Amino acid sequence: MPGDYIIAPLRAEPYNTGVLQPQLKPRSSGQGRVTDIRGGWRLAIPAGPASHYRLAQLDDYAKRSRRAFPWRPPITLSLQARASTSASPGTWGFGLWNDPFGLSLGFGGGNLLPALPQAAWFFFASPENHLALQDDLPGNGALAGTFRASAAAWALAPAAPLLLLRPAARALRRAAAAMIPTAAQAIEVEPTQWHRYSINWLAQQVHFSIDGKEVLRTPQSPRAPLGLVLWIDNQYAAWRPSGQLAYGTLASQTEHWIEIKDLQLA
Repeated sequence: MPGDYIIAPLRAEPYNTGVLQPQLKPRSSGQGRVTDIRGGWRLAIPAGPASHYRLAQLDDYAKRSRRAFPWRPPITLSLQARASTSASPGTWGFGLWNDPFGLSLGFGGGNLLPALPQAAWFFFASPENHLALQDDLPGNGALAGTFRASAAAWALAPAAPLLLLRPAARALRRAAAAMIPTAAQAIEVEPTQWHRYSINWLAQQVHFSIDGKEVLRTPQSPRAPLGLVLWIDNQYAAWRPSGQLAYGTLASQTEHWIEIKDLQLA
């Protein structure tokens, strides 16, 4: 980790006390690095085998309970970003979420119990991933999307052991799709070039735009509060229409990185 330091506070007003000012802090695993660039940061993970988890992340919710995550609608997140490649093994992206798995699916640790997913983000996922629960939505590639889980989804938890049985896993996936409404739109963008990405999170809608052009508008607005996250890692997770479940980490022959600059919350 590049040190437990605090990066400059974001330009935004706190929603609750008038005192809380969310600040980004780095987290890393497997020699991931967060370094400064002009106007922002580079998040990089080194080459390495599939047996090791590698992460570089900035977030503003470390050591908070989920009820103390700092953001509620209406709010607009805007930033410029580019990546070292359009084919990074694992995932990367940026947006607002509730960290439902406590930082990662068991690879990076974390101090929060599992929760139902709430998110609004730009998400870039290699082909090994499949994150959509609805069959008609894209599950990997370059995506804009949201998750808005209802508390009713906890009713599926006792059936988790049945996920080892393919027919039962398919049925559970269909049930989860009904209880965890999802929006996802494949986006056509060259990620190695600088682009401005914006997420306008409202109580009843979320609008996504790239370079000022709207790419997705959805009523599936996640439940507040959420935290800000920027990350790159070598992890994958999939729950495919066939019912197949898979997750793990991927090998990389080269370093991969993303750069973020001109981040604004307003």
